[in-house]
Amino acid sequence: MLKLSRPLNLLLASLTYLLGASVPAYLGIPFQWMPFLLGLASVLFAQAGMALLGEVFRPHNEPLVDGETPQQKETLRNNMLYISVGLLATCGLIIFIVFLNHNLTLSSFLFLLSSILLTLIYAIPPIRLVDRGFGELILAAHVAYVVPTIGFLFQAGENHRLLFVLATPLIALGLAYFLILNFVTFQNDQKYQRGTLLRRLTWEHAVPLHHSLVAFAYVMYGLAPLLGFSFNLIWPAFLTLPFAVFQIIQLRAIANGNPPNWKLLTSTALAVFGLTTYFLTLTFWLR
Repeated sequence: MLKLSRPLNLLLASLTYLLGASVPAYLGIPFQWMPFLLGLASVLFAQAGMALLGEVFRPHNEPLVDGETPQQKETLRNNMLYISVGLLATCGLIIFIVFLNHNLTLSSFLFLLSSILLTLIYAIPPIRLVDRGFGELILAAHVAYVVPTIGFLFQAGENHRLLFVLATPLIALGLAYFLILNFVTFQNDQKYQRGTLLRRLTWEHAVPLHHSLVAFAYVMYGLAPLLGFSFNLIWPAFLTLPFAVFQIIQLRAIANGNPPNWKLLTSTALAVFGLTTYFLTLTFWLR
């Protein structure tokens, strides 16, 4: 069950939460430990709940784990349903407690509640966006924008445009990473007719989209000074640019017929997203 909760996504969510929580201190808002810990718990509960719910409502012709019996599959499915409901309910309770006891505005409170709704429409039929080609976008937006916004709101109480400038390029890098994962699982996705973004777009359109997403992220960071933010805050993001170029080169080579090294490609894409988030977070914490 731990594997089905997608631990790597939990790690990425922790990183982006730290980024969001670091910005208020830079803006002169005193850091608060209790809201920080409550927010981190709610983020991890929501992310794990979303992943487990996605598995609960996976089509019945698909296995959950290798070598399972029908009885084991049904037991696992029921256990994941109970756990995911408990996680999301706890997440909602934390948000309500923080709203009552701290300085959350009503609009911020509603944003936090809508983040739980997002996890539901991602995973649960009849909408179940994960099967409609939107799952990767929802994951990227959740990890790269919703999660850091939660980290910020639990400290500051209301949003700030700096967060949008930081998070928008991360959404692009996150979507590029999840698209890479689609390439890796493409054969199985074809076998079970999964509605992934790659299958919706086809390789012909997905490869240039990937390249455009990576390029867009760094162009956006380069334009940050034009939006009124110091380049001294943003430049650490460009430390990962060589890895991003290498990521594009690898996928281009695979698309041209070269033998794939999926482990290297996924590690590179993960490093680009994770290290970009880490370097930005470190910059804000140090300042």
